[in-house]
Amino acid sequence: MSKILVSACLLGDRVRYDGEIKKPDPRLMQLYVDGKVIPCCPEVDGGLAVPRLPAEIVCGDGIDVLAGECDIERKDGTSVCDAFLKGANRAYALAVKYNIKIAILKSKSPSCSNNYIYDGTFSGKLKEGMGVTTALLQAQGIYVYNEEEIDEAIAHFVAL
Repeated sequence: MSKILVSACLLGDRVRYDGEIKKPDPRLMQLYVDGKVIPCCPEVDGGLAVPRLPAEIVCGDGIDVLAGECDIERKDGTSVCDAFLKGANRAYALAVKYNIKIAILKSKSPSCSNNYIYDGTFSGKLKEGMGVTTALLQAQGIYVYNEEEIDEAIAHFVAL
């Protein structure tokens, strides 16, 4: 049976950087109940605590981080790049283990976003780009959607 990799925060798990729990999407919860979801949080799986200081990619995006050309720093200037890379690799290992072809991950996240990330200045401004985990997954042929694209992701999943 095929499965979908899903950001644990989108399922209501307490893994967000600020420690808050968001109400899970009922479509994702149904997939979870049906045994079609493998939850993950690359940041927590990489060793970061909950709650934690916000972190942003300070130049470029996840592709640049994977290439060793950019860093990921917390708001206090401390590098957390190693934890993000470790978490991305753990997410990819889950994808391999469960033969996952589709992921639904959290938008705007320096780990998970598939389209926009914060610009590295901690000013709340967004720029085009993807997170580290998404960059790794997409480089391996895994389609990544965000929480605004759930219907599209489910349609793609069903069509596989």
